[in-house]
Amino acid sequence: MIDKSVSLANLHAGQWALVRRIAGQPDRVHRLEEFGLRGGIRIQMFRPGNPCILRMAAGKVCFRSDDLLRVFVEPDPVSG
Repeated sequence: MIDKSVSLANLHAGQWALVRRIAGQPDRVHRLEEFGLRGGIRIQMFRPGNPCILRMAAGKVCFRSDDLLRVFVEPDPVSG
């Protein structure tokens, strides 16, 4: 199986994706999971940039990526 995941930063406004994995320090990854951002959920890029705003089933989350915390997603080719 080919890994089609890319960095969250590659998504455009309005584009949907599936979160594949979150890499970083366990406490920081856990914090994102508390907000509902975890592997296997579907997200939509609401506002790209750093920080970006993501739309999820639970609402919106503002997220700032850095070298210590990275989100990898599989873009939905139909949405973007």
